[in-house]
Amino acid sequence: MAGSATFFEHVLLGRSSEDVSPIVSVLYSMAIVLVLYLPFVALLAMIAIWGERKVAGHMQCRPGPNRVGPFGLLQSLADGSKLVMKEDLIPRDADHILFRLAPYLTFVPVFVALVAMPFGPDLAFLRNLNSGLFLILAMLSVEILGVIVAGWASNNKWSIYGAMREACQMVSYEIPLGLSLLIGVMCAGTLNVLDMGFEQGGGLHTWLVFRNPFVFLAFFVYFIASLASNKRAPFDLPESESELVGGYHTEYSGMRWAFFFFAEYAAMFVVGGVQTALFLGGWNDPFGLIGYYHHQFMQDPASHTAGLIVLNVIAAAVFIAKASTIILVQMWLRWTLPRPRIDQVLYTCVKVLLPLACAILLGAAIWQLFVPARTGLPWAHYNPFRWNDLVAGASVLGVLVQLLLAFVGLAILLAIVMWIAHAAATAKTVRKRISEPAPIQLGVTPGT
Repeated sequence: MAGSATFFEHVLLGRSSEDVSPIVSVLYSMAIVLVLYLPFVALLAMIAIWGERKVAGHMQCRPGPNRVGPFGLLQSLADGSKLVMKEDLIPRDADHILFRLAPYLTFVPVFVALVAMPFGPDLAFLRNLNSGLFLILAMLSVEILGVIVAGWASNNKWSIYGAMREACQMVSYEIPLGLSLLIGVMCAGTLNVLDMGFEQGGGLHTWLVFRNPFVFLAFFVYFIASLASNKRAPFDLPESESELVGGYHTEYSGMRWAFFFFAEYAAMFVVGGVQTALFLGGWNDPFGLIGYYHHQFMQDPASHTAGLIVLNVIAAAVFIAKASTIILVQMWLRWTLPRPRIDQVLYTCVKVLLPLACAILLGAAIWQLFVPARTGLPWAHYNPFRWNDLVAGASVLGVLVQLLLAFVGLAILLAIVMWIAHAAATAKTVRKRISEPAPIQLGVTPGT
């Protein structure tokens, strides 16, 4: 922990937390994972499953879950309880060792990637991880092995078809996904996801997605490729229920089956978190207030302990809200777009996204060569709302394009919000059932 103590480590372990023993450091890390990250993953999966069923319901003019708990919020908890009690079946001719290993081989890498997420300026589990983005991508790549092993070990033709689709799809889409991230990394100048957040702390116009036109395009290339990396519709070929029953997890039941969905929804948050950290300002608000006050408070952290705690909580809420919005868009697309054929999926990657990502990468390199951007951290090295500070050491053309892209992004966001508001105001009401069942009453036998 030497040289890498965060503000919260100083608060919890004392001002001498730089010199704590390795045992204390390991126990502290284990406590953070067990107390914060594991419950967060469980809560994330529970809310995401409920949210997806609600989104699907409203898009199909039906209520969705509404029987267990207020607004059906406890439906996921009820389903989880059912899965815990279900029998854990393994096919007779399956490879028992690999069959048992596959769900954990899918979940653990995604969980490790989640731990590397920067939730706030002082809320990063690995503060000085200079290759943090590389670690996240490496862990997401390992998840592919879990899906392939699950399909192969099941000894089922539908499972093997799903696993082979996954091998083709994931390995292909990782190339444009990596290239689009490389464009953002080239613009940020670092692989440290925490440093990326500090670079974007000056307000909406300092977010990397608006740094130049090529990063703006890379944002959308990454989003499309991330859908394929998460097996999300319209790229859900590995588990397409209509023709493969359930694909690679056809033979799974109980909690082993649930682990695949824990991994899927956690991976949705991870790719949304990467997109947030690299392109959408990380934990920073559009007005730069979090970056400003964090810089001010860190001048004398001992006197602003309460302020820093509140600021980090707000920053974490902003980060989670941004990543959750991306998850909502992924759900929106799932219940809107039809599923293409596997050859169309590969065509889109190899002949559309890959050449596009290469062209954007070349354009971004040329842009940075001839149109230099402002270097340094907002508030620490320059005032992001002062024109003279923005153009100091930077190209005036680059700053003007950056501000224009920020206005374009804001206009797109407002248009989508107005679109959703109009749809909500003019939407058809939920169709009533022919016979509405009586409310569930605990302790009362039906028919009495």
